[in-house]
Amino acid sequence: MTNEDPIERLRPAPHNSATTTAAGAPVASDDFSLQQGKQGYIGLHDVGLIDKLAHFDRERTPERVVHAKGSGAFGIFDVTEDVSAYTAADFLQPGKKTPVLARFSTVAGEKGAADTQRDPRGFALKFYTEEGNYDMVGNNTPVFFIRDAIKFPDFIHSQKRTSDTDLQSFHMRWDFWTLSPESAHQVAWLFGDRGLPSSFREMDGFSSHSYQWINAKGERFWVKYHFKTDQGIGYLSQAEADKLAGSDPEYHRRDLYQHIQDGDYPSWTLKMQIMPEAEAENYKVNPFDITKTWSQKDYPLIPVGKLTLNQIPKNFHVQIEQAAFSPSNLVRGIGFSPDKMLLGRVFSYPDTQRHRLGANFEQLPPNRPVVDVNNYSHQGPAAMEFNDPSVPTYVPNSGNGPTAQPELSAADLGRWEPHGDEPYRGYPLEHEDDDFWSQPHVLVREVMDDAARERLVSNVVGTLDEVQEPVLSRVFEYWKNIDGEVGAAIEKSYKDNH
Repeated sequence: MTNEDPIERLRPAPHNSATTTAAGAPVASDDFSLQQGKQGYIGLHDVGLIDKLAHFDRERTPERVVHAKGSGAFGIFDVTEDVSAYTAADFLQPGKKTPVLARFSTVAGEKGAADTQRDPRGFALKFYTEEGNYDMVGNNTPVFFIRDAIKFPDFIHSQKRTSDTDLQSFHMRWDFWTLSPESAHQVAWLFGDRGLPSSFREMDGFSSHSYQWINAKGERFWVKYHFKTDQGIGYLSQAEADKLAGSDPEYHRRDLYQHIQDGDYPSWTLKMQIMPEAEAENYKVNPFDITKTWSQKDYPLIPVGKLTLNQIPKNFHVQIEQAAFSPSNLVRGIGFSPDKMLLGRVFSYPDTQRHRLGANFEQLPPNRPVVDVNNYSHQGPAAMEFNDPSVPTYVPNSGNGPTAQPELSAADLGRWEPHGDEPYRGYPLEHEDDDFWSQPHVLVREVMDDAARERLVSNVVGTLDEVQEPVLSRVFEYWKNIDGEVGAAIEKSYKDNH
């Protein structure tokens, strides 16, 4: 393992030394470019000027397609309980402390969007473990809008901008949602109080996906991660959020950093739902459907440890904007599940990072593991690390290069029953309660009180001004499928005001 701190990685302070080009040569002036005479042409041989402008022209990294607006901080994950019976992951063993990078974000909002828009929040964590980086890429909701990755580009297109006016459109959003009934659970969350968290500190984080834990005996368990905020849940009203969007569009980022700077470190307690492998087949819902939750009566939350954020970035672009999270980053003792959204993200996330940051994005400071990297990947743009020249660039070789570990197997990435070998497209409803409306109905009718339902109705109606037929009628029907009383109230409120 290297001794380099994954958080710092700073150049030394200059201490009033001479300004230089990127190549280290001194620059003659910070204020004036070189020209011919007092009003002549600017010279392209003014190396300091050209170096400065050329870098400036290229200093914007392409914006993330989703989760573009975000904030991040560093901290520690401290294991306080013993879950070794469920996983062999080293960083989850009793007493382990692991440095972590957390990034919170909006999903659909662009980089300049207000923090307080109604949107799910990304909740991404990078654990710098002694067995390699482990990433948990989740949200502040336990479910998602869709359950098959093939629909993800279409979903995001509906959340972005129209092709003609380049304006965002609730007509597009409701068109997609009402034609995708699996979205109902997440949409009910979104338009409820938790769709507008009061701060990043006052929201929970979820893996949303089901994963697989494997213990030292090779026993397997299906699991879901719940990071429960120790600050308590807080939310904004739509009016408060709209006001903040104009007066302080960086409100959530400012709140997070101010509390950390003041020593009021935010923390979350990690609790797990754990399902024995054999129980998945006959559970009342498909446990790998990301639009569904597992009942906590069936699988109660088991405490694991505490995440504490105690350090803000020293350079936001390097440490946060260039941070790259991917569910493909696993460690021993943790595997995938047959969740179709998860398996699509396993490809898509590192693929988009290679496009956004380059083929060597894992060599950037926030993404470099604290362990040694040994492989045969080399060259490519922005390669910053390389093997000793005695190491061959190919395998097999006769030069004592790194070799794969035969004791590992494909099963360490997760193992499950595929139910046949024939090609299949679809999402079969194989479980007793696998419908689209039951769980969002429970959320609206049993979790929310009367006042929360009134706010939900107001939040939905506030988005319908531009929604045209036949989508508008589908919106009313969609909500009546979730809850008849709420759906009728949405329709009445809209028609009373139009």
